[in-house]
Amino acid sequence: MKELTIKTPAKINIGLNIISKREDGYHNLETIFYPINLWDALTIKEDNKFALIINNSQLNSEHDNTIVKAKELISKLTGIKINALVTLDKRIPIGAGMGGGSSDGAAALILFNKFYKLNLSNEVLYSLALKIGSDAPFFIEPKTKFGASRGEIFESTELIIDKPILIVNPGIHISTTWAFNKIRPKMPEIHLNQIEFSGHYSLSNLKNNIVNDFEPVVFESYPEIKEIKDKMYDLGAELSLMTGSGSTVFGIFPDILSAQNASREFPTNYFTFINK
Repeated sequence: MKELTIKTPAKINIGLNIISKREDGYHNLETIFYPINLWDALTIKEDNKFALIINNSQLNSEHDNTIVKAKELISKLTGIKINALVTLDKRIPIGAGMGGGSSDGAAALILFNKFYKLNLSNEVLYSLALKIGSDAPFFIEPKTKFGASRGEIFESTELIIDKPILIVNPGIHISTTWAFNKIRPKMPEIHLNQIEFSGHYSLSNLKNNIVNDFEPVVFESYPEIKEIKDKMYDLGAELSLMTGSGSTVFGIFPDILSAQNASREFPTNYFTFINK
């Protein structure tokens, strides 16, 4: 039986500036998307009808799912009927600001394109992905990028993080819609694409110049998330930020031992991961 599996990564945001509200209801923003080595896996097999199986009961496999949206977009564009069993091995935390749903949707577009030999270009896949979510186009080619507009206009960046990144998620689901409704857009003091990342840049300098505009809003309503960031610094992180609209916080540590020691200091019911 024909079968294909692809892995799809999570991301963190190295800075997130919410600049202005758009007439279409979205926001203009700027961020640096940084993929990490935490993956979901998506598998497709031939079948006599479409079915989606997910190893996480929190996700609805029938409605409002990015994989189903991807199937519908591909079918509408190409006219093909997708009869297949799709299985999602879900490892990225849900509703955590790590792009898991968008990543799965983008991966499904890539998966259907390859499985049915549709030969759709990346440009076409980008346009379909944008209908799934503002950050979904990033996952068509998930390499470190500066993102502007809704997050779908990309520029290359020389940012390379060669130190371990500790990811901590407390299991709090933050509504992105709620966060955007609460935020007051503003021009950043320093644009992220103006920061020099080449050579031996200083994380302490980034700490002084990079922010996530969602943090004040989220921290006020969910002080537990602020406590995670504060604890990151207490445990030796050189840079710590919330990613996306939360609730995940990451900390960049000087070496693997300090990151491992820090991870042990968080409650056992928290999700933790070290990107090496």
